[in-house]
Amino acid sequence: MTTAPISPKTAGTPEAYEVQRRTRQAARRRRWKANVPLMLLFIPGLLYYVLFKYLPMGGLIIAFKDYNFFDGVFGSPWVGFKNFEMIFQQPQTLNIIRNTVVLSLLNVFVGFPFPIILAILLNEVRKSWYKRTIQTIVYLPHFFSWVIIGGFVVTLFATESGTINHILNSWTGKTFPFLFTPSSWIGIYLGSGIWKEMGFSAIIYLAALSSIDPSLYESAGLDGANKLQQIRHITIPGISTTIVLLFILAMGRIMEVGFDHVYVLQNAVVSNVADVISTYLYRVGLQGAQFSLTTAMGLFESIVGLILVLSANALARKFDRGLW
Repeated sequence: MTTAPISPKTAGTPEAYEVQRRTRQAARRRRWKANVPLMLLFIPGLLYYVLFKYLPMGGLIIAFKDYNFFDGVFGSPWVGFKNFEMIFQQPQTLNIIRNTVVLSLLNVFVGFPFPIILAILLNEVRKSWYKRTIQTIVYLPHFFSWVIIGGFVVTLFATESGTINHILNSWTGKTFPFLFTPSSWIGIYLGSGIWKEMGFSAIIYLAALSSIDPSLYESAGLDGANKLQQIRHITIPGISTTIVLLFILAMGRIMEVGFDHVYVLQNAVVSNVADVISTYLYRVGLQGAQFSLTTAMGLFESIVGLILVLSANALARKFDRGLW
């Protein structure tokens, strides 16, 4: 159904306004019908976040209560900020927070550039079969669980039966406790994390690189720019928005080292550098049943993460690269 055009004589009359209103309503109905399939596809993702991300936030009130199973979440007595005071009165709390921040910062500032470098290197490969082979090899570790990765690490670095110590013993007659020395444990932790996630994280940068106009490289080549100069002046500026976006998101995870990665590699000898918030929540909250205490720690972790995201975005906005 089409609407007759408004003539100059009837413009501004009530009839003209009614025609315009019906035209807008018809346009909205058409847009609605056209977007129904997209909205249906959006529903599962929306339900996931509502059910598993937003509704559980109601449980944060446990951080302000002396929670017990018999009284339940709403029946347990209020204690205010007592749980937060207890956390920071414990001597190991500052060490746990320090370990979390140090490992996270190392992940960000040491591990963050590797996917960018890998994506740029893959983008420069011209042999398609070679590029596909390398991509498959570097993407594959992402799909292994940390239990499997932990088995690889132990197989390589175990003191008595590890492959590397077997080689060291044959060369020098000595072995080195890689997994029981704090400095080497941190290096193994960082290296295993980079190896596992570098390839998959590079996908985002490869997608960003595909949007750069190839004529820019052709023009730079005609002007005498070599590959390094092209990467510096074309490639990196071309993906700078993506880099800043992912960096802001990474800053929000400063207080979230991740449980699986640390848990499968840690041991009692290196607990002074390997005990982080996620393992503390598991040990004290689930194994020790101190739910109010660990909920308070989790809330503190989330608040710090929010502050870091807002700070990183505010800094990025000064260079016109903010997320919002």
